[in-house]
Amino acid sequence: MLGGAHSAAASRHARLDPLALPVRFTAKDAAADGRERQIEIDRERVLMRRRVRGMAIRLNLPIEAFLGVSVRLGAADGLEAESVLIRLEHRDPALAVQLFEGPDDADVIAEWQLWARVLGLPMLVADLAGELVEPYARIGALQVAEASPRRRRRSTVRRRRPTLPLRRKPGKANTVQAVYRGEREIVART
Repeated sequence: MLGGAHSAAASRHARLDPLALPVRFTAKDAAADGRERQIEIDRERVLMRRRVRGMAIRLNLPIEAFLGVSVRLGAADGLEAESVLIRLEHRDPALAVQLFEGPDDADVIAEWQLWARVLGLPMLVADLAGELVEPYARIGALQVAEASPRRRRRSTVRRRRPTLPLRRKPGKANTVQAVYRGEREIVART
């Protein structure tokens, strides 16, 4: 192993560490000889190696070729209870890579957010039909959200700022100045 992957015997759930990239591991592949393929994930690319009918196939895919990091429900191997899968999704479902499998708890959400942040890909949610949907609105790589209201009185710097300017009101002109037209000379009166 190149780093970051734990064996199946080490814990109950398979986990790859996104902070220890590059990661090299073996995954199941129904179409490959021996039902296995070798996968290496780096920050810039995903390298897949497998043998199909005796021919060696090597795919070197850039990270940008993937749609995003998805979270979806799946049945655990040999168990009736459902588990949550985190996958690196591709347009071709055969090229999708499973990154994490675990029970439905807070660890799954943390892993999902961590993989998306490390790889620089959007977070996706798979609905029951298998369609991928973004849970948050985005403009490019920037997440769009409602602006939070400003709370002056409860901020950490409230003691450093004076409150007197907050209570001041802008001034108003009380008198309207008369404009004199048609006179040749304006005399100041005292």
